[in-house]
Amino acid sequence: MQSDNPRISDLTRMITAAAGTFAGMGREASEAARERLKEAMGGLDFVSREEFEAVKQMAAAARTQNDALAARIARLEAKHAGQGDDTAESDATPKQPDDYTGL
Repeated sequence: MQSDNPRISDLTRMITAAAGTFAGMGREASEAARERLKEAMGGLDFVSREEFEAVKQMAAAARTQNDALAARIARLEAKHAGQGDDTAESDATPKQPDDYTGL
C-alpha cells in the first residue's frame, strides 16, 4: 500500500540521495587508496607483470639451451670414452652449437 504523505515521500527521496552519495564517496575513497598504494609501491623495486613474464621466457629459453648443451656434452664424452685414453686432446677451439646465441 502506497502512501500519499509528502513527508514520507521527501524522507524516502532524501534517504535514496544519501545512499547514492555514500556509495560515490566509497568508490572515490577506494580509488584514492589504490592510487596512493600504487605511488608508494612505485618507490620500491618491484617489477611489472610484463617485465616478469619477459624474464621468465628468457629463463625458459636458457634452460632449454642448457639441456641441449648438456646432452651434447654427454654424447661427446661418450664418444671420447669409446676412443680410448691414448687419444691426444685437441687444442682447437670447440665448435659452437647451431642455436648458440652468445649469451
